[in-house]
Amino acid sequence: MESNYIISTQRLGLRNWKDSDLKPYASLCKDPEVMQYFPKIATLEDVTAQVHRFKNHFKTHGYTYFAAEILETQEFIGFIGMAWQDWESPYTPNTDIGWRLKKSAWGKGYATEGAKACIENAHKLFGLKKIISVASIKNSNSIKIMKKIGMQEVGIFEHPKLLGHPHLNPCLAYIIVL
Repeated sequence: MESNYIISTQRLGLRNWKDSDLKPYASLCKDPEVMQYFPKIATLEDVTAQVHRFKNHFKTHGYTYFAAEILETQEFIGFIGMAWQDWESPYTPNTDIGWRLKKSAWGKGYATEGAKACIENAHKLFGLKKIISVASIKNSNSIKIMKKIGMQEVGIFEHPKLLGHPHLNPCLAYIIVL
């Protein structure tokens, strides 16, 4: 079993990113269904830059949107984790919790399981006092997960990074105090 998990659950290991994650992550970011609540399908260049940012975020903060894999098989399924966000809104700057999983991992409770584990460890491991999560009001699946992990809705707003994508705005903000 992998020994470098930052957070583990009964079924998942959450860890920093490896070079071998790039191809499977790029593949899931090319899926239109996976990316339906994002401004565009990610290119390999986009994904490479994003993974580089995730790794740097980990170096700076000790946490990131972690690479997620199934413990039993060590299959990479996407990311579940947290990242500092400082774009302008009533809810930032703050640490955000988020997830992006490949379709074959949907509907199995992985996002909820991993996000709960992140919340349970956020204060103890990283000193966090509160966490936000944001989703387009159309993203009912992510909103269900936010509720399942104990977050409370705090408002609706126009996400500044989505202003050129009116089909994705407005967004809902959720919060949990640790």
